[in-house]
Amino acid sequence: MDVLIVGAGPTGLTLAIDLVRRGVDALVVERAEGLFPGSRGKGIQPRTQEVFDDLGVLGAIRAAGGPYPAMMIWKNGERQGEQRMFDAVPADGENPYTEPLMVAQWRTQEVLYARLTELGGRVAFGHEVTGLTQDAEGVTVEFADGTALGARYVVAADGGRSAVRRALGVGMTGKTVDPAPFLVADVTVRGLDRNHWHVFPTGEGTAVTLCPLAGTDVFQLSARCAEGSAPEPVLDGVRELVGAATHLAAEDVTELRWASGFRPRAALADRFRVGRVLLAGDAAHVHSPAGGQGLNTSVQDAYNLGWKLGAVLRGGTPEALLDTYEEERRANAAAVLDLSTGVHRGEVRRGRATVQLGLGYPESSLSVDTRGTGGETTEVRAGDRAPDGTVDGVRLFDAFRGPHWTLLGAAGALPGVRTLPAAPDSYGPGVFLVRPDGYVGWAGTGTEGLRAYAARTGALVAP
Repeated sequence: MDVLIVGAGPTGLTLAIDLVRRGVDALVVERAEGLFPGSRGKGIQPRTQEVFDDLGVLGAIRAAGGPYPAMMIWKNGERQGEQRMFDAVPADGENPYTEPLMVAQWRTQEVLYARLTELGGRVAFGHEVTGLTQDAEGVTVEFADGTALGARYVVAADGGRSAVRRALGVGMTGKTVDPAPFLVADVTVRGLDRNHWHVFPTGEGTAVTLCPLAGTDVFQLSARCAEGSAPEPVLDGVRELVGAATHLAAEDVTELRWASGFRPRAALADRFRVGRVLLAGDAAHVHSPAGGQGLNTSVQDAYNLGWKLGAVLRGGTPEALLDTYEEERRANAAAVLDLSTGVHRGEVRRGRATVQLGLGYPESSLSVDTRGTGGETTEVRAGDRAPDGTVDGVRLFDAFRGPHWTLLGAAGALPGVRTLPAAPDSYGPGVFLVRPDGYVGWAGTGTEGLRAYAARTGALVAP
């Protein structure tokens, strides 16, 4: 087996889809007997929508959810007026997706799982990891039932309490974001419209919110509770909370489908790679849920790692390429952790800062721009996300879709690489080589140095 992925959450499923479409033999193993049942990470940011477009699931994701509603503030059983959670970010030809989608995490995972099985991928449920060993050739993963599996590489996508990370002895450096206890739950409720995200302030910074989850008949309850007042995550506890904090009666909560208590914290793994084992998603970074950054950052981890593993395993690219995963994603995760913490504390507005379209890898060793540091500040540079646009009637995102590299502006320079005759004017002058994950890897005024870069990164080898 090429890659064993531990964890069937959004991270593991996204990575498996990307690997399977590259012809990589990958298996996902999951401790639970089925997919995660709760809403938890419900925001799909625009950058993640671009990833899902490439992976062939955006249509299904859109059908599974919908837009965020306005917030309705309540006091003493009376509506106090609407508020918008997000600052609007206008869409244009370069950024076709600018508004976050609301999709319950369990529905996102169902869509990804369906896509994986459609491509011939597999998930083995009921496999709890208890340990692992590795050598220069591969990794052996041990399970609670006494069995074991071997793979050339292992990816830990098994959450914030990652068994794989603990087995590796990798530490997490973190801090408390908010000392208050929180409760999140999926409930069915009588007496509230589904056109608003209902907010019930309860005093001294505490509140209960009930958000209708798009595409379902469920509300997501979220509560910031005073110390010592957080209810048990059971139906009676949730009913008591709703009855005390809102104008609804306790019995208006008719069903509890899932619940979890937590205290928001931010933490970053000390390493994202140990030999042939790599950490991704919550196993590598834990976020406050504010701003909808955690799931999205995790999907970006998988999208960054997939093409690199594919290049090494199927393209014969030197294994050193995998070092750039930690180089790029750990710095990115650290920045997003600061952002999500700022959103949680009210220091950063949701909007342009949280849609993740501006995240990139300008300092990466894979980002090579031979045009120097001059030019217009608006031009696209190596390490930037490659914007959408049109060249000779071809939409760039259509040209990028798939596991390949794309060259803009130098026909014939890289045999076997998809090429368009130019980049849109919005890119600025130059030749641009776009990575499989939609970032500009190399840029120059001509093609000098392009072929050497392509050989080093696997762009010359068919995926």
